[in-house]
Amino acid sequence: MAAVTSVSFAAITQSTDRKVSVPSARTCLASNFYAFKLRLPYGSCNFRSGSSSSRMVVHCMSTATDPPTVSETKANFLKAYKRPIPSIYNTVLQELIVQQHLMRYKRSYQYDPVFALGFVTVYDQLMEGYPSDEDREAIFKAYIEALNEDPAQYRADAKKLEEWARSQSASSLADFDSREGEVEGILKDISARAGSKGSFSYSRFFAVGLFRLLELANATEPTILDKLCLALNVNKKSVDRDLDVYRNLLSKLVQAKELLKEYVAREKKKVEERTASQKANEAVTKCSVEYQSTAR
Repeated sequence: MAAVTSVSFAAITQSTDRKVSVPSARTCLASNFYAFKLRLPYGSCNFRSGSSSSRMVVHCMSTATDPPTVSETKANFLKAYKRPIPSIYNTVLQELIVQQHLMRYKRSYQYDPVFALGFVTVYDQLMEGYPSDEDREAIFKAYIEALNEDPAQYRADAKKLEEWARSQSASSLADFDSREGEVEGILKDISARAGSKGSFSYSRFFAVGLFRLLELANATEPTILDKLCLALNVNKKSVDRDLDVYRNLLSKLVQAKELLKEYVAREKKKVEERTASQKANEAVTKCSVEYQSTAR
């Protein structure tokens, strides 16, 4: 997977009375992220501004007739994580949570570990270089819980699939149907649901999950993705298109973080110049006072 340049945020403070804003970086990343939206047939959802639905159990089909509104989900996220988030991250996170809310409360939605792996991959790429590892995980937890899902399960399933993929070869990856095992069972279930056209909601996070499996298995030949999509009953053209968008997103993310890095360097230089000027003025004042005292 394309590596995202880590950025140092030592000069950024997340105090409530000072927020860092980098319009050029934010606009660059956010405008590209709109292309990463989840395709949704809205007809099956009934969104009303009523009370929140009860917490859904992961792995169950969403049957809520009165799901929470987008604003409620966003409010839950902000309540769970109250600290300011640098704008380059916050802009994308806010857009992302809106998209995932709409997907999450589709009637056909059902959680699956490949989707979880895709989301975790996107999130970790987005938040790489964040000032604090502890805050990064706290944001992840608040984000997933705002959607009434389990962040620990997302992480555990992503790790499980990553470990499994590392043990696979290019030839064995798409041959899961002929073997027994926990992950093989997960993939068989996805294949069955995708083939039935009823209880499977394809998304770009799912496509990224597939990409991550291929990457960890060192399956670089294009034909391997063809075979995996066929085995999972997933449209290969959709996956190809969504992976192109994902790669472009990573490229834009690198550019945005570079712009932020330049901004931080400029701000640091300005602070240093102001400090040096202030010290010089203080030194002059001190000398003047001492001279006047001696003259007396």
